[in-house]
Amino acid sequence: MAKSKKSSLSSIDSRRRDFPATQPPQHRSGSFPRRIQLPRDSCRNHFDLVEPQINAEGVHVWPFDAPCPVDVLFLTVDDRHKVRMNRHRYFEVLYLCSGSANCRIQDRLLPFNQGDLAIIGSTLYHRIECRSSAPLTIAALFFEPDLIRCDGASDSAEYLAPFLLQDEDFPHIVPAETGVPRQVLDLMLRIRSELPASSTRGRLALKTYMKMLLMQLVNQYASYAGTAETYQRQQYNLERLRPLFRYLGENCGNQVQVREASRICGMSESHFMSLFKRVTGLSFVTYLNHFRIERAQALLAKTEESMADISQQVGFCDQSYFGTVFRRIVGMTPAIYRRQLRTNASADQQQPYHMPPLNTVALAPQRGNSRVASAQEESLLRKARA
Repeated sequence: MAKSKKSSLSSIDSRRRDFPATQPPQHRSGSFPRRIQLPRDSCRNHFDLVEPQINAEGVHVWPFDAPCPVDVLFLTVDDRHKVRMNRHRYFEVLYLCSGSANCRIQDRLLPFNQGDLAIIGSTLYHRIECRSSAPLTIAALFFEPDLIRCDGASDSAEYLAPFLLQDEDFPHIVPAETGVPRQVLDLMLRIRSELPASSTRGRLALKTYMKMLLMQLVNQYASYAGTAETYQRQQYNLERLRPLFRYLGENCGNQVQVREASRICGMSESHFMSLFKRVTGLSFVTYLNHFRIERAQALLAKTEESMADISQQVGFCDQSYFGTVFRRIVGMTPAIYRRQLRTNASADQQQPYHMPPLNTVALAPQRGNSRVASAQEESLLRKARA
């Protein structure tokens, strides 16, 4: 774990002194088996589920059930298909059930081993990269912070402190040996058992389990707090790049050089390239190629257009070069990708029983959310600054 910092959240820290984060909870031997056995039909392919829902800004948008914006699902990840670097407005907790991986967050590469937990906030570009020969299995919790904020309690935002105050040294990985990951997994499974939370009792149980889970993380990070300035700086940098993300979304087929991209953002080429890599974790050219290939995948799936037409529409002048980049990113040629989609169409369209169908409303970007923090978040950040 990265070097801890003295917590500036004194109101939290004072209440944790007799529950130290460094001492793993005591359990009976064998009460938590190392490997989690999951029903095969519960797992979804990570690439197929996530990649199509990443927009031009590199933001993954998840179709939550509006009355209860939380979801728990099981994902398989292999080394053939890498989801591009992305971020999201929801918060994410990942438990690695099997295999070994790296958690790439911005320009950091963090070892992520079986039984570990990964904690990821809303401002950092990231992805999971497989290190084992067999596919990974991951239990994932996605939730909107408003699920906790909407209670209206004065201290609700403090439950979210581990997600809000993540700086460049934040220890995103909670090791298995602390005992915390298995306790969190148990609560994730309890949350999943309540989905869809269609009754008053179900929603009450779900929020209770969510707060118990978040309390485990608050305890774990009680001795560590990033600074409010880090969170605000990341938001500011994202705003500086937003005109470019908007331009890419509207002009995917146009040629965009670094010079043009830096002009759109109103900065020098050298400063633009440095900022873009720091914010997204990728060079601009790599990011642009991944974005264009994602658009091509959507056209291959939804249209009968030729490879030549699709390569032109997504900004590749040379069809051969388009095929080379596509194969490097996706792991197969465009023709094979389209053929596999048609062969497995019925399986690919199947949704988890508690997840609403994808639609254009659910996938629309929420422009206001990334600009203004809630009053509770601002209060928490002021505490951290004090």
